[in-house]
Amino acid sequence: MASYRLEFKRSVAKDLRGLPKEDVRRILKRIEALREDPRPPGCEKLSASERYRVRQGAYRVPYEIHDEPLLGWS
Repeated sequence: MASYRLEFKRSVAKDLRGLPKEDVRRILKRIEALREDPRPPGCEKLSASERYRVRQGAYRVPYEIHDEPLLGWS
């Protein structure tokens, strides 16, 4: 199965800067797991577009999924 590419908004670094380092480590690990499974159990769809959120402890991680068709040669 192909993995997804992660892209972050510039504001993410600023948002994480004020959090405890252990929480940041857990949040980034959770985000990295979305690369392989962008719709894991427990994720919540937020709107009609491809917007979701997962929880990591007391934090909510909102994200979007852009499914792009895989191109191949036949």
